[in-house]
Amino acid sequence: MEQYNLIPSDKIIARIRYENPWWLSKQIPEAYSKMSKRLYFDLFFPFVKERNVRRALVLMGPRRVGKTVMLYHSIQQLLELGEDPHKIFFIGIDNPIYVNLGLEDILLLCKTALNLKDLNGCYIFFDEIQYLKDWERHLKVLVDSYPDTKFIVSCSAAAALKWYSAESGAGRFTDFLLPPLTFQEYIYLKKMDHLIFQAQIEYGYHSMPYYLTHDVKALNKEFVNYLNFGGYPEVVLSEKIQSDMGRYVKNDIVDKVLLRDLPSLYGIRDVQELNRFFTYLAYNTGNEFSYEKMAKESSIKKATLKKYLEYLEAAFLIKVLNKIDFNAKRLKRITSFKVYLTNPSLRTALFSPISETDNEMGNMVETGVLSQWMHHEEMNLHYARWKEGKNEGEVDLVLVDNKNYKAVWATEIKWSNRYFGNPQKLNSLMKFCDANDLEKAMVTTIDQQGIKEIDGKRLTFIPASVYTYNTAKLSLVSKGS
Repeated sequence: MEQYNLIPSDKIIARIRYENPWWLSKQIPEAYSKMSKRLYFDLFFPFVKERNVRRALVLMGPRRVGKTVMLYHSIQQLLELGEDPHKIFFIGIDNPIYVNLGLEDILLLCKTALNLKDLNGCYIFFDEIQYLKDWERHLKVLVDSYPDTKFIVSCSAAAALKWYSAESGAGRFTDFLLPPLTFQEYIYLKKMDHLIFQAQIEYGYHSMPYYLTHDVKALNKEFVNYLNFGGYPEVVLSEKIQSDMGRYVKNDIVDKVLLRDLPSLYGIRDVQELNRFFTYLAYNTGNEFSYEKMAKESSIKKATLKKYLEYLEAAFLIKVLNKIDFNAKRLKRITSFKVYLTNPSLRTALFSPISETDNEMGNMVETGVLSQWMHHEEMNLHYARWKEGKNEGEVDLVLVDNKNYKAVWATEIKWSNRYFGNPQKLNSLMKFCDANDLEKAMVTTIDQQGIKEIDGKRLTFIPASVYTYNTAKLSLVSKGS
């Protein structure tokens, strides 16, 4: 307890009491109780209540996606279920007042604040735990030392969790990834659910349940808005922030990750080089890259590029999509790949908003679609590209079976209606379907919907906004199964 002498214990206890107003009011702060819960909350909260397994719950994800709000909503739910307010603790580790304390030191002060004999049956929430050095080691010790106490922590520096949990937290942590806002959640938060209804569509020679729209023009307007501003709950609900995306997202999210989190985790010396590299990737989201092309255009060595890609992916800023060939076989040597932002609105923050007629719209739609599939953690997704003599082509998205490595389905992501009227121009898709015995495929459009049959293949055309909504819905359902 010697390290307390920098800040008197009574001052720290006063701060702890301030952070836990429900000890007196039995309510969380109004600023949080008024906020809508994310759709992921119903999947997260059962892990909060889970006590049969002795594990800490680690809520991880990119900055500003609502992790702190999720913790407060969990406290609110515990209170509504009748849990004792004096057995629920919230500590914001990012406050400098805790800088010289270990987690157990803070726990002892919590006990003192309420004159508790022990912490049995308590819920301890540590927010922004990555601000504590060696947090994963400290947390593991607490899980072992306090078997009847539930620990729930949030971790913004997702790279830290990726880096440490396999070694220090094995068997002691349950990880829950909270991704950027999905298009389904965006529609929900904007209270635009009236645009959506459940129906059936034809896919191949069968029908399947699908969510469609009463007004594709209105849904497309929201879709473009989502691509520009939709990844963060605060941005979605604030036109003021949308008008200054550069300051809010770039300064508060991108710069903190690129200039502080990643350099401190991985010992990156040239942070400006990393910043320039990410900006280069963001501008070209959805494009195909090779290490040779990257090295030439960025003047960064290949070995360093590989590390930067790994770091940015660990921080949930980008997703690398690997290539397969004409027969859906993964190439032994990775020579080229596509890179997507995990959140299309990051591009808006760095550059400027796009409209639905801009040239960049195609890549942004692809990025928007991929950002929904990324939440579906078990999907073995690729893109196909091949060139063998005169036989060359590309298919945007292919699901490959993990066991027998065969193509399960193929989707062509377009922001255009031209192929609905001329489906025979989808040469690459048709060739790929032929080579991989696929009798059906999907193609997205701006606003056209229907079935086209060519050479025994049935193509389901669906508006890109509708497809994106359904992908988000499917990913949410899969995470709960």
